[in-house]
Amino acid sequence: MDNLTHSLVGLFLARAGLKRFTPRGTAIMIVAANAPDFDTVCIFGGPMSYIHWHRNITHSLVALPVMALLAIAVVRLLGRKQIRWLPAFFIAIIGVASHLILDLTNVYGVRLLLPFSGHWTHWDITPIFDLALWAILLLGVAAPFLGRLVGSEIGEKPKAPGAGWAIVALVLFTAYDYGRSVLHDHAAALMDSRTYHGLATLRAGAFPGENPLKWTGIVELSDSYVEVPIDLRAAFHPDLDQIVFKKAPQTPAVMAAMQTPPFQRFLEFVQYPIWVATPSPEFERATQVSLVDLRFGTPYAPGFFATATVTDRNQAENSTLSMGMQRAPAPGK
Repeated sequence: MDNLTHSLVGLFLARAGLKRFTPRGTAIMIVAANAPDFDTVCIFGGPMSYIHWHRNITHSLVALPVMALLAIAVVRLLGRKQIRWLPAFFIAIIGVASHLILDLTNVYGVRLLLPFSGHWTHWDITPIFDLALWAILLLGVAAPFLGRLVGSEIGEKPKAPGAGWAIVALVLFTAYDYGRSVLHDHAAALMDSRTYHGLATLRAGAFPGENPLKWTGIVELSDSYVEVPIDLRAAFHPDLDQIVFKKAPQTPAVMAAMQTPPFQRFLEFVQYPIWVATPSPEFERATQVSLVDLRFGTPYAPGFFATATVTDRNQAENSTLSMGMQRAPAPGK
């Protein structure tokens, strides 16, 4: 989830009552709600570093108390004001936990069980940037300000932002995410309820867009992936507008690309992999091998993807890893 959302959730948790536990309670909650994303400095190491280290150990359950203590230490050093460490630790734990829960809701996911397991968990119910959630959070920020403005016009004493609107915003936020989870489960169930080309479904997923009623459905078959746009306002007709991505055979060229560091790193992350092997446009008797994660794009317009040129002697050259976040449709869609 984006850091504006994390910050405002931390702010509202503080206003809802947690800031009373210690001096600098609001600052501690906001910093703690963002603390796991201290790992974003890894982006300066390039895509390979980012894919490996972002949402790595700092987003795990093991590191949760460490991130909480780090948030308190930052506020204590910068604020130069005494705090109550035990209550501060308690509210910082809640702040960090809010970050992990919000990151679980989107497609990227987190690895909660590091360093014991690298398994990715992702609920796939919200996009990284959700305008509806921003609107709810904006309400929580603007309503107290407008209340104070009206109060000053009628001569009331100015009041500090109260808990009421913070709680309202948090309740609306939770209800919205719950509603999205219900819609997601319905979309995924629709995908899983059909057969495709006479083959049984190995797994089915639904990935969010900005509109909670529109999803991108993907099913994995033994020989391919099938992608179908889902509009929950209309009847579901998966045969009318589907895209089929054939799984590439594990040729020597694909195996050679798979051994390179960019592909090895990407394989730690990819969840819906599609391999593409085509003649290289730059070198004779060479093959261009690509690996795309269908959660974030397609072979026609990839988001996160790795690519390499493999010679006729099965030597991989020019292997790279690129990253993006925007899913784009296939031509004509």
